[in-house]
Amino acid sequence: MPVSEVGEGAFAASNTNIKTLGSQAWMATTAGNIYHSQDYGQQWDVFPTPIKNDTIEAYGIYSIDFWNAQEGIAYGGSFLSPKDASANLATTKDGGKTWKLQAVNENPGYKSCVQYVPGTKGQGIVALGFTGISYSKDGGLHWETLSDASFYTLRFANSNTAYAAGKGAMAKLVFY
Repeated sequence: MPVSEVGEGAFAASNTNIKTLGSQAWMATTAGNIYHSQDYGQQWDVFPTPIKNDTIEAYGIYSIDFWNAQEGIAYGGSFLSPKDASANLATTKDGGKTWKLQAVNENPGYKSCVQYVPGTKGQGIVALGFTGISYSKDGGLHWETLSDASFYTLRFANSNTAYAAGKGAMAKLVFY
């Protein structure tokens, strides 16, 4: 693997800072970098993102997901400044080589988990954290609040049912 930046690590809040698809793997870091391997982890490249990571140590990427081998999303922010939505959400259309900020100051702020909703052709995205559950139906450009309930992670059981988990709480979410 490439040498990491001083102090660079990976947040484990939602267990979604690594994504694999076939032989490819992407890993998101506290420094706002994406580590990418195309060959089952034998060789790695590092790609920077514009996600904020330098003001306090709690900033960085908390979660990453890919719709397919080209289209992905990285979400983060800071749990110490959860309302800061200035540079915490980025998308890629080239497999993670380049990233573009989305919904700057218009997204729901810090989230610890992001997942594409199956069956939405990469347009449905759910993001959650202790700040609540939010949904985008247009690939991350615009967001609506689904719930203010606090959760840390989310997994889809099938194409329209997901389960969220948090401190002492679980919830079933159904997407149509």
